[in-house]
Amino acid sequence: MRTLAGPASFSTEIQKSRFLARAVPLPDAALAEAMLCSIAIETASHHCWAWRHGQRYRFHDAEEPSGSAGKPILAAIDGAGLDRVLVVVTRWFGGIKLGVGGLVRAYGGSAAECLRNAAQVEIVAYASVEVEVGFDHTNGVYHLLRQLEACIEAERYSAAGLHLRLRLPAAAVSNLCQRIRDLSRGSGRVRVE
Repeated sequence: MRTLAGPASFSTEIQKSRFLARAVPLPDAALAEAMLCSIAIETASHHCWAWRHGQRYRFHDAEEPSGSAGKPILAAIDGAGLDRVLVVVTRWFGGIKLGVGGLVRAYGGSAAECLRNAAQVEIVAYASVEVEVGFDHTNGVYHLLRQLEACIEAERYSAAGLHLRLRLPAAAVSNLCQRIRDLSRGSGRVRVE
């Protein structure tokens, strides 16, 4: 899955109405409402929006005809293959009615173009892991952790050796387990949380 690397925007004019699409990464679904309030601050006719975070999603037509704004914005997010994204499309009415079909194309098209031009990044899933090895294997373990881009969250020593709590990309967990087993000749322990 991919998400946005940072905020993005796209502006267009359709039949004298101005549309401004703004998209931001959504790190947590609980932040959606606060982020909406910080984006939709201008005095405008409508602030229509949609967001997706995993299986959770929401959309809102902001007093446009039902299904003419929020759903097309969500469809643009899904069509771009993005997750953890919030898109707000603001409309300043220009005096010409677009009809439901015109609104669907305007809102969905503005959102899609905004997302198409936005910088994107892979969403990396992380895992928490605990590692225990004897003192004679500590140097090898530290070298291995640098190679796997693991972040040490907690570290302590006991009479038995080194105990670490790590955070690392989930894709590297099986490699870590195998290499700890090889490095410690089977005496090291790895526990995935």
